[in-house]
Amino acid sequence: MLRILIIGCGDIGLRIAKQLQGRARLYALSRSPDGRAALRAAGITPIAGDLDDRRSLQRIAGLADWVLHLAPPPGEGADDPRTARLLAALGRGSLPRALSYISTTGVYGDCAGELVAETRPARPRNARAKRRVAAERRLRAWGMGSGVRVGILRAPGIYAAGRLPEERVRKGLPALLPDEDIYTNHIHAEDLARLCVAALFRSRPNRVYNAVDDSGHKMGDWFDRVADHLGLPRPPRLPRAEVEAAVTPAMRSFLAESRRLSNRRIKRELRFRLHYPTVHEGLSGP
Repeated sequence: MLRILIIGCGDIGLRIAKQLQGRARLYALSRSPDGRAALRAAGITPIAGDLDDRRSLQRIAGLADWVLHLAPPPGEGADDPRTARLLAALGRGSLPRALSYISTTGVYGDCAGELVAETRPARPRNARAKRRVAAERRLRAWGMGSGVRVGILRAPGIYAAGRLPEERVRKGLPALLPDEDIYTNHIHAEDLARLCVAALFRSRPNRVYNAVDDSGHKMGDWFDRVADHLGLPRPPRLPRAEVEAAVTPAMRSFLAESRRLSNRRIKRELRFRLHYPTVHEGLSGP
């Protein structure tokens, strides 16, 4: 039976586990007793350990043939020492056959609304995206040096029931005027979980994939759809200066970047078919 280790087993990891139940022996790294109890309830064998504690990672060496790395970098700095510790721990035993990693489409930076394929150079503008680029580079170098097949999924805004900007819409926070608005991208959580599995078994070595759906809409249109879905008033549309004054610094950073992402590679190379090709179908899904 397949032995799969999940690093960072939150919502996406648990969705992956549901897909693989009965097909694989699943393990997941967990740093808390409560987290380990939840993993057991989901049919996953918990492994006590913490990516911030190098000594706690000894048990994952040689444990699995396949690794899903879903853990984010730390919240500060320009590097991702968590990924460095993970790779060092995996290197102490027999190496896995493949590793899939969820990164972010934020690594592209602002593309002025242009269509972006995976061949476009990463030009991250904020510290969060720079940490992801550092992780990607470390993973790809490790893959080249070790022979482990590494696949990287660059994911945009992940949504599902319970993962919607409901609070923002309920507060009536403004969105940009249509002619000032930015392009944004999404993927349903269930499709992202399926993509992780597809990449684990089908990705080319050291290959990057845009893990996005077909929507390609603007941010204000997304908020309108969420409002309609929740039966709430659509947010007001205001000039950029007024919107930036009304939202959080994190949201202001998102408003500074516009891009439309091509998903041809996941369809052609991973032979992937989206269950939720646009947010219209996705908002009706689980």
